[in-house]
Amino acid sequence: MTVPAVRPPVPPFTEESARAKVQSAEDAWNSRDPERVALAYAEDSVWRNRDRFLTGRAEIREFLAGKWERELEYRLRKELWAYTGNRISVRFEYEWHDTAGQWWRSHGNEQWEFDGDGLMRRREASINDVPINAEDRRLT
Repeated sequence: MTVPAVRPPVPPFTEESARAKVQSAEDAWNSRDPERVALAYAEDSVWRNRDRFLTGRAEIREFLAGKWERELEYRLRKELWAYTGNRISVRFEYEWHDTAGQWWRSHGNEQWEFDGDGLMRRREASINDVPINAEDRRLT
């Protein structure tokens, strides 16, 4: 896949464009397609995801492929928390189960920073996992 030169919406964000960016991210992540998701990030994007530090689209793609091999039936919801200029902050939760069948709900916050073309150049994610029963799932 090739990366589009511009990935709308682009900064500076309005409430409407920030909400659209968040929805676009939610839709992509729910596809569980590492290639599709990775295209939203700048080639030299820098991530902190829990205790992992990643640099570059190739590392991000590899990370996501492994994530969705471990986190089965992954389902995500994101919510715009704040925005300004070229930054967006979101809260999120997602549910998934491991290979043993244990369901989890993962809660977190992300801070995103975008380049002028609308590609994410920085992502800071803090995430906590809580075991849940299958009947307690909210995101089906």
